[in-house]
Amino acid sequence: MSTIRVTDEVKERLRDLKRNDESFNDLLNRLSRSEKDVESIADSLSELDNGNMKERMDEAHEDLNESLEKRIDR
Repeated sequence: MSTIRVTDEVKERLRDLKRNDESFNDLLNRLSRSEKDVESIADSLSELDNGNMKERMDEAHEDLNESLEKRIDR
C-alpha cells in the first residue's frame, strides 16, 4: 500500500467525484482507466448486442458534444 499526497483542494474535488459506495482507491482506479480500456469494453459489449450498442454509444457521444458546444456558445 502506498500513500499519495494531494492538496486539500484536490482532495475536495476527488471527494466530489467519489461515489457513495466507492473508496478513494476505487475512484482513482475508475478515473485512471484509459480511453483504450473503455473502447475495449464497448467493443466486447457491442458483440453481445449485435453491434447496436457501439452505434448507440457513438450517437450519444455526438449528442453530448453538440450539447456541450451549445452551452459553450451561450
